[in-house]
Amino acid sequence: MPLAAPLSRRLAVAVSTVLLGSALAACTSTGGDDDAEVTTVTVGTLRGQPHFYAPFLYEDHATGDIEYDVVTLDTAPALNDALLSGTIDMAVGSITATVAGAAQGREVKVVAGAADGGSGFIGNAEIDSVQDLVGRRVGYLESSSQYVALQLILEEEGVDIADLELVSLSAPEFFNAFNTDQIDAFLAPEIGVSLALGAGGQEITSPYETDIGRVNIALLASQDFIDEQPEAVQEVVETHAATTAYMVDNQDEWLPDMVAEYGGDEAVFATALDNFWLRADLSPTLEGQIDNLITQMARLGMIDEAPALEDVVDTSFASRDEPDENA
Repeated sequence: MPLAAPLSRRLAVAVSTVLLGSALAACTSTGGDDDAEVTTVTVGTLRGQPHFYAPFLYEDHATGDIEYDVVTLDTAPALNDALLSGTIDMAVGSITATVAGAAQGREVKVVAGAADGGSGFIGNAEIDSVQDLVGRRVGYLESSSQYVALQLILEEEGVDIADLELVSLSAPEFFNAFNTDQIDAFLAPEIGVSLALGAGGQEITSPYETDIGRVNIALLASQDFIDEQPEAVQEVVETHAATTAYMVDNQDEWLPDMVAEYGGDEAVFATALDNFWLRADLSPTLEGQIDNLITQMARLGMIDEAPALEDVVDTSFASRDEPDENA
């Protein structure tokens, strides 16, 4: 069954650092040509983000004979760069970064969903509405779905973005900037959202009520890897689905282990994980939200030209069934 369920228990930051160098190979096969059977797939993901954790569990829930190596990087564009260079084979990464890459002719495709949500629009005690942002310092994450949502919300509320003092920050910087009064509000990803809420911040409005919905991250593969190893891509997508099902149904088994091993503030993660929806499908609804994201990124000037949807999404591998929102 396709899944899109909120994570409701605690999760600590999982970091498994693998140094990327010229000596690190990606997929390992039994022969020297493109048609050789793949025995190991290298999967990239981001460090320090709980909704990027699934690849660490692929080995335990593999649906075939492929084994998995996991590489962690610091940014979504770095994951896409690693895919294109062949340093990694597949990745759990940003849909927005993939759209931006496709607009430049970079051939990385979404092959399955991974997680929705994980965003928040947070302000200090003086900000009760979007209109209160006028003249305020507002943090944003460049080239992100959160930045798209911010602009769409401002348009809907009749607020000119030029009337805000925008502050560009990286994902780990939002909470500190907010907590030290360097910014008055932000629309950004977790876990800064939950940290800010715990420190007295308040939600200004939902970030999920725009045309792009809760679109966030996906399972990605380069076009080269899809062309050369379609059976391996299919097996990884099926393992991703099996892992997602396990994570949704057995949180009491794996989350305590992660907290014990990696530490972290359990109360913060309890809040953050209620703001994620795991999924492994590529349903028409998700595909439509990605198409809307492409359209809006072009309209807002974040990309020069909108790539075709088929240059961003490959629907050949994942379930097309709509997820059970109540799973």
